Parts: sequence; structure tokens; C-alpha cells
Amino acid sequence: MTVTGPDFIALQVRDLERAASFYEEQLGLDRAEVSPPHAVVFATTPVAFAVREPLPGVDLDAGRPGLGVALWLHADDAQTLHDKLAEGGVPIVAPPFDGPFGRTFTFTDPDGYAVTVHDKQ
Repeated sequence: MTVTGPDFIALQVRDLERAASFYEEQLGLDRAEVSPPHAVVFATTPVAFAVREPLPGVDLDAGRPGLGVALWLHADDAQTLHDKLAEGGVPIVAPPFDGPFGRTFTFTDPDGYAVTVHDKQ
């Protein structure tokens, strides 16, 4: 038995449609043709990304969602995406800098998840 790596990532969110709209409108993600109940899956590669309603017993207000988890997304132009998000009032928690993963910055989504974006292939 061998684990080959991440195959699906989902964030539990307070308002499914608000979160899905944020990722569509602000990041330009496209919804996948099929999503399971209570979730919206995006057509991302190589790993599927989704937002979903919280599982029973999950309290997203008990602390900062995702604390301790690093979620990184690739973009073709991190600086342009940063500028668009900042202009739209999306909180930027780490301004753009050049590093080993190219131009990189971190924002928080409507549920408080810290998401890092980089543009190096």
C-alpha cells in the first residue's frame, strides 16, 4: 500500500454560496461539472479544490479556521491577482514578495482561511 499524495482539498465554510462565489469571482476558479451534496468543487488541477458545508460537530467560530494548515494555490500572475484582491478589499496578511516559489502573497478568504498564492511553476 502506497500513498501517492494529496488528491482532494476542501475548506469547510459558513456560507457555501458566498464562499463559492468568492473563489469564482475573486480567483477566477470554475465550478466542476459535478459536485457532491453540500459542496462546490472547482475544476482545479492537479488536485481538486472545494468548499463545503461544515461536517457535524465542526464549529468554525471556535477559533481561526485552518490554523496550522498551509494552503497554497498557484496563479499565473500572483502580483496581478494580489492587486485585484487588494482593490476589492480582500484582507492581505502577507504582502507580495519574491521567494523560491516566485511572487508570493497571502490573503484571507471570507471564512478567515489564510491562503497563499505563488506564481512559480
